[in-house]
Amino acid sequence: MTTLDRMDAGLRALHLAEGQRMAQRLFSQVVATQVLRPGRSEEEADNRIALIAREVFGARAGRVRRRFVRSASNTVVGGPWPERVIGAQDLVVLDFEPLLAPYETGFARTVAVGDGLARRRLVQDLALVAAGARGAFRAAGSLTGRELHAEVRALAAGAGRILGSRHCGRLTGTPSGPHAAAVRPEALIGPDNDRPLRRTLEEGRPAHWLLQIRLVDGRRGHTAVHTELLGPA
Repeated sequence: MTTLDRMDAGLRALHLAEGQRMAQRLFSQVVATQVLRPGRSEEEADNRIALIAREVFGARAGRVRRRFVRSASNTVVGGPWPERVIGAQDLVVLDFEPLLAPYETGFARTVAVGDGLARRRLVQDLALVAAGARGAFRAAGSLTGRELHAEVRALAAGAGRILGSRHCGRLTGTPSGPHAAAVRPEALIGPDNDRPLRRTLEEGRPAHWLLQIRLVDGRRGHTAVHTELLGPA
């Protein structure tokens, strides 16, 4: 890799990290201003987040027209999602990936509205599983996608949860949602990826990964989602 290539790779890593910092700042403001209050519709919460995002991301963010907020049953079914009002004891998923499109990264968090103990425990378990995944990634230099996926499954099982999707992450810049079927196994943190996560891609740049964990409470049907930049190769 030439000096110029290394500079480009370093700038891209900074670009990805900046997107995560901006998303974390936005999330903190959404929580602090109680955007996700009971009785507020998802659409109204979306609009309020877009207004806050203009302050954080600039005018471009206000033109994004894709759902940021999904509550209760809308967290477990694929779109298009029916409009609903946030309930007093809902789980609410905030997905900022549309806002982060220019940064090629993603960010999602789950908030437990109200004082429901089961929902709050699910969110806490999700944070612990995500922390364990980050630790496993940092500790093993030759970790494969299959191995990290197995680790995440074991962490989830240890918390009495199951994973709600076949994969738990993907390369930055790869499609998600309805286009995810076109993603190759080696670009996913999943059971079919036996390649090291820390590697140089065919185009000559380091791999950067998004951790995407969806935990399910099988008894109650609750789903919680966590997405973050896992780290560079």
